[in-house]
Amino acid sequence: MITAVMTATALAFGSVLWVEIVRDCYHALAHHWQPLYRLHVWHHRVFRPDLSVASEQIYRQAHWYNDVPESLVMLLFSFLPGTIALTNNTNYALAGWLGSLYTLGFLVVGIARGMGIPHVDELTDFSHRPGNFTSLPARWMVNRPYHWRHHFDNQKAYYSGTLTLFDKLMGTALSLKGKTIAVTGASGTLGRSLLKQLYLQGAKVIALTSSAQALTLDIDGEISVKTITWQIGKESELEGLFNEIDILIINHGINVHGDRDKDAIALSYEVNTFSAWRLMELFFTTIRTNEDIARKEVWINTSEAEVNPAFSPLYELSKRAIGELITLRRLDAPCVVRKLILGPFKSNLNPIGVMSGDWVAKQIVNLARRDFRDIIVTINPVTFVAFPIKELCSSTYFKLFSRGS
Repeated sequence: MITAVMTATALAFGSVLWVEIVRDCYHALAHHWQPLYRLHVWHHRVFRPDLSVASEQIYRQAHWYNDVPESLVMLLFSFLPGTIALTNNTNYALAGWLGSLYTLGFLVVGIARGMGIPHVDELTDFSHRPGNFTSLPARWMVNRPYHWRHHFDNQKAYYSGTLTLFDKLMGTALSLKGKTIAVTGASGTLGRSLLKQLYLQGAKVIALTSSAQALTLDIDGEISVKTITWQIGKESELEGLFNEIDILIINHGINVHGDRDKDAIALSYEVNTFSAWRLMELFFTTIRTNEDIARKEVWINTSEAEVNPAFSPLYELSKRAIGELITLRRLDAPCVVRKLILGPFKSNLNPIGVMSGDWVAKQIVNLARRDFRDIIVTINPVTFVAFPIKELCSSTYFKLFSRGS
């Protein structure tokens, strides 16, 4: 009996998931195939950047040209799970048809909105409601900030309609194209590699470094990069720049290896912990509008030293400190905050690292595009288990025993 219930439940869930995937595929195709785009573009003509409706007439027409045809395609493909279930075992046929019933709801609502029936849009069109954003772009369910990015960040990304699974699989859950991205520690191995990979994704990159020398990238010849020199302790001087930045990647750090005197302690915490924390808090002050909430992000390199030994006690202690501060602060952060949990890659900080900076940077970008909030890149399998457990325990503890601002 239990097995039958579980099978029916899985089939019902799978049939709904199937039509959602069909919906997202249709949406993506509409942005790449001109005949469909002629219909879909009506949907993009409707909304202003604050998600208010530009024209009630266009809003209604958009449903006839876009939502109703999309629902009909979903309905056609929704018969597949039920047909398979009916062919193999009639006991589960009803569960297989759940996706069809689910799709009929979309079709009826699309027709109702197209007819202009009062208040239907308010009750059903949740991702297009105007007003201030009260949450960040969601990880698993499409919400207003997430869908806003499809309209006003990059129309060839963020295709998902209800679940973000399609975008995660396709690498369209975060678009880097056209975004202005600043990287600290830019003259280091990982900094240079990140600048290169972000540039290849179409980002406008800015190098933040303590070096006075302007940076260049070796991509089909040398490409000059806007380089800004800054110093630890003078983070406030970057405030004006941060107003123009979409993504700040805090990547600088120091490793005093086996030193443990008072100067080594002060230097490790100042560079690895407090400087990173000050930059993050300064960047938070620039987030004021719906666009800022939807577009701006902070990525912080904390290292797998958060959960594993790095054979450098002060490096471990200072990285664990900033890691815990980030876990605490992103409970109330005004924008998305991603952690970069990286294993040993070869660099000046770690000359015996086993991974290359270019490979690590490429994995970081690939995982960010799939909206991983904790980006783990390492050869150590323990980290993939230990870090999520540690992060869950820490965040739960902080929620229970601390208060937001």
